[in-house]
Amino acid sequence: MKRFVVFVALGGAMLLVAPLTQAAKFSANLSGPAESPPNASPGTGVAFVELDPVAHTLHVRASFSGLSTNTTMAHIHCCVAPPGTAGVATTVPAFTGFPLGVTSGSFDGTFNTLVAGTWNPAYITANGGTPATAETALLAGMSAGASYFNIHTVAIPGGEIRGFLILQAEIPSLTQGALVALVATMLLLGFAMMRKRRR
Repeated sequence: MKRFVVFVALGGAMLLVAPLTQAAKFSANLSGPAESPPNASPGTGVAFVELDPVAHTLHVRASFSGLSTNTTMAHIHCCVAPPGTAGVATTVPAFTGFPLGVTSGSFDGTFNTLVAGTWNPAYITANGGTPATAETALLAGMSAGASYFNIHTVAIPGGEIRGFLILQAEIPSLTQGALVALVATMLLLGFAMMRKRRR
């Protein structure tokens, strides 16, 4: 019985190690004063970006409000240290489906990073010549705090609100299967300990 319990415990531990998420998650608070040069826009916003180099996906969520005029573009720029400016890394003029022609809105989209259309062609050329090398360069830039999410408008075409993307520290999440394995292992260990005490 002891060997069985040890075997189950080791198996559960192995299952827990394997399914840790691979995606890197970033966030940014968007404002006019964060632009270069800074502006007095009343607009604010927030952006969340998740880049998964294993699944080759870029998940972007953003919401914004209070812009002085309608949106014209929205994308990620890379790579420069704050408060500098850099070229556009992702598709231009805006992420597919991003709300343009409005002063407030929200967006949620996922893109395949191995597809050329996810990127600004100039960014691909400057970073190895393929979507895969562009993905690697953007991940490195975001991880170094050298990329920013920018929303451009009619009144401020250079960018009305932006924010540098910051890596989010978090506990890696587990898949549903790993959680089931953990619970099963704990139950088996508890059952084995109860039986041992009764003897």
